[in-house]
Amino acid sequence: MPVRYTPPRPDELLPVKGVALGTAPAKIKKWERDDLLLAAFDAGAVAAGVFTQNRFAAAPVAVCRSHLAASGEVRALIVNAGNANAGTGTAGIRAAEVTCAAVASILGCAPSQVLPFSTGVIMEPLPVDKIVDALPLAHRAIAPDRWFAAASAIMTTDTVPKGASRRVTVDGAAITATGIAKGAGMIHPNMATMLSFVATDTPLSVALLRELTREIADVSFNCATVDGDTSTNDSFVIVATGKAPIAPITRSDDPRLAPVRTALTEVAVALAQAIVRDGEGATKFMTIRVEGGRDVAECRRTALAIAHSPLVKTAFFASDPNLGRIVCAIGNGAAPDQDAGHVSFWLDDVQVVKNGARAASYTESAGQRVMKNDEITVRVALGRGTAAATVWTCDFSHDYVSINADYRS
Repeated sequence: MPVRYTPPRPDELLPVKGVALGTAPAKIKKWERDDLLLAAFDAGAVAAGVFTQNRFAAAPVAVCRSHLAASGEVRALIVNAGNANAGTGTAGIRAAEVTCAAVASILGCAPSQVLPFSTGVIMEPLPVDKIVDALPLAHRAIAPDRWFAAASAIMTTDTVPKGASRRVTVDGAAITATGIAKGAGMIHPNMATMLSFVATDTPLSVALLRELTREIADVSFNCATVDGDTSTNDSFVIVATGKAPIAPITRSDDPRLAPVRTALTEVAVALAQAIVRDGEGATKFMTIRVEGGRDVAECRRTALAIAHSPLVKTAFFASDPNLGRIVCAIGNGAAPDQDAGHVSFWLDDVQVVKNGARAASYTESAGQRVMKNDEITVRVALGRGTAAATVWTCDFSHDYVSINADYRS
């Protein structure tokens, strides 16, 4: 089960004006549950996305990028679980396009206004006929309050659905942001094997929404890492329906944007952390904060070196205060001119290293006390500047190996 994460109740995921969702069982794999999501948007909705940097980007990612590059107008998302449609060449592109055309036919829109997404096994042909056959059932099921069902339908190795909502007031009107996500393994900044869809009824221009989406990705999903593997299908999309009764927000310096940005960021951060807390086989959630760097990039590099070290991750799983592993990871991620004598680090409230050496106050029992917790903060001070960066990660357990060994079974 996830580390200190309780999935939201269906009634906690707030409807967003201009959004309706429906799910259906396409039976992509041998499971008895809905595995197809159709999200429909009223005319006038716009979208922006951030996608994987993997050079084997999946076919639906290529199609999404192409569709969003035009006007940004969107009428639907179609998401299947169980098959990633990645490593499938031109046949995969065609399958994604056929899916978009089928959705467009049902909704009466252009295929370019449909964004396709897939998640699951890589390098298997997409059973597009199953998806097309299940679409009418998903369409008949659409309703504004089906966010929880949507979050459940896109799961693969996730153990729980992941969703979050926020509501703020702008110009006297209620503004809503609701999102869902899936992901538990192959999670690494630059987007990982995760999908996340957030919608708001705020009227935002396409240009501003694109800027916001990149900005929010950098402080949420690009701070989440489970195992250091960036997958082929990673996608984070924000849709703005424009149905809230306020004047459009088109400029980044509009003071009305601040509460909207906060709401969208809080939803994205909650979803990103939920993914890490539900990391495959995870028993612990770690926040890695590196401060005192010359720039954010070097702080981030050091934080990721700690977060990705298998030796560090297994030590946390074992509750073993083998803190030399963290020292090694810091050294591996630090800048070439880092003076080790300026480095200090803490586990929660326990200082372990001070100015490059074991802190005089540190005891093994104090370290073990912290390592037994299921939520731990590692704080590193580089002593060379004012920049800082934070990433979230989890431990490696026996179950991580088992889940990934059995994934295609």
